[in-house]
Amino acid sequence: MEIWINPACSKCRSAISLLDAEGAEYTVRRYLEDVPSEDEIRAVLERLGLEPWDITRTQEAEAKELGLKEWARDAGTRGRWIAALAQHPRLIQRPIITADDGTALVARSEDAVREALSHNKD
Repeated sequence: MEIWINPACSKCRSAISLLDAEGAEYTVRRYLEDVPSEDEIRAVLERLGLEPWDITRTQEAEAKELGLKEWARDAGTRGRWIAALAQHPRLIQRPIITADDGTALVARSEDAVREALSHNKD
């Protein structure tokens, strides 16, 4: 499994601590440094079953500068949202865990991390 984190994020640190406590095998992706491509974002969205606006941190300064709250949320603007996330990775909600069974989730709570762990068992 892989977890996308920002080390400065307390929810990311909590998720890592829980994964470690459970003895989980995972790789860490510091997505602000190792920025996901548009294709990678599309793939994670498909695994999450979400749209790009569902994983966008609209309170970030960059979101306000881009005027994201005014952007349409439909199939016609989906590519624009994905491009914005790739160009401004700080806007991506975190942490995101991708499990070995093909599922993914935004792991902002202990329950969500435990759910990811359950998807990673044989």
